[in-house]
Amino acid sequence: MKLLEAQLINYHRFDKRTTSRGDRSYSFLNFEKIKNYDDLNSLFFQVLARKHDERNEDVKTLFEKIPYLNSSLFEPTDLEQLTLFISNLKDDKTAPIYSQTVLKDSQGKKRSGNIFTLQYLFEFLDAYDFGAEGGEEIRENNKTLINASVLGLIFEKINGYKDGSFFTPGFITMYMCRETIRKAVVQKFNETKNWNCTSIDELYDKIEDRTEANQIVNSIKICDPAVGSGHFLVSALNEMIAVKNDLKILQDRNGMRLKEYEAEVVNDELIVTEEGVLFEYNPLNKESQRVQDALFHEKQTIIENCLFGVDINTNSVKICRLRLWIELLKNAYYKNSTELETLPNIDINIKCGNSLVSRFAIDADLRKALKSSKWTIDGYRIAVTLTEMLKTRSRKENGTADNRHKIGL
Repeated sequence: MKLLEAQLINYHRFDKRTTSRGDRSYSFLNFEKIKNYDDLNSLFFQVLARKHDERNEDVKTLFEKIPYLNSSLFEPTDLEQLTLFISNLKDDKTAPIYSQTVLKDSQGKKRSGNIFTLQYLFEFLDAYDFGAEGGEEIRENNKTLINASVLGLIFEKINGYKDGSFFTPGFITMYMCRETIRKAVVQKFNETKNWNCTSIDELYDKIEDRTEANQIVNSIKICDPAVGSGHFLVSALNEMIAVKNDLKILQDRNGMRLKEYEAEVVNDELIVTEEGVLFEYNPLNKESQRVQDALFHEKQTIIENCLFGVDINTNSVKICRLRLWIELLKNAYYKNSTELETLPNIDINIKCGNSLVSRFAIDADLRKALKSSKWTIDGYRIAVTLTEMLKTRSRKENGTADNRHKIGL
């Protein structure tokens, strides 16, 4: 939510009525907007989970600038259904401030004593900068920069090493993806077009149809059998967009090239620049809107069609989905004056399971194994195809891939 808040504030710093640091009226994780756990509950289930015209009147005014985000993140979990909702937590409970806290008093000294739990949470999160990714100049008050990749490290620290959870540093996943995906792209073009290229540069010289080239790159499937927090898949996502940039096939949904822009992976982050200047989304600018739209849908296409993951740890799966969702959020854009383009559910791509154990041999004929099941291989393929068709249809009709397209397989 802090990442979303930072995005909204930064998106509106281009309005002449605001300061260069952005429009602070889009800040919502504070005591002015959320005074108790009931308000926090409303934020999740009455605001972020509902379109503007479906919200209750009492939250429309309080959270009028907060967009609807289509995601299973904002649906009550099974655990909440069986136990407690956020609204059931006591507002008057306090917690002792951690002895090594980052919270400071007016003299710059570490704070001590007790503090209300919700206030503690807000002040702790506000001690960090969530909005300066890729742009050091918009950092303020020398706050420590927090980006989405920290989720993997947090998960490792919380989960410990007892389940074999290790955080893979970004420079390693970046190197792995660069070395493997580029070779895979060259191989895929050679197989599809019957070429004999040996490098990305050779491919660039032979490509004539950008749309076909995009389809070939998008046909590559990448699966992490021990996906963890999803760091490898995020690196793969960034590298695939960087490859498209190097092949000069990165284009918007109308087929127009993003020819004035460069997309490259730097320190395991996708950086987009125009003539050496960092691209920053300005919803008031038509060209900026086009580029942001193109980057969002490029990421969405790759995430939905190319990236897959499995992990034995259910919490890993949740964090991986969240990481991919955040990567889309980075390029979310306004489809009208008040609404952001909604984010798709990607639960179908990231599954919980044991990838080291299988009931069947790798070369087994699964048609025999499925005889006693109601499913066939062809039936499963048809179901998956139908799911994708319903996703596309839903987007065209409603501008969103909402939960109605989900099919149990």
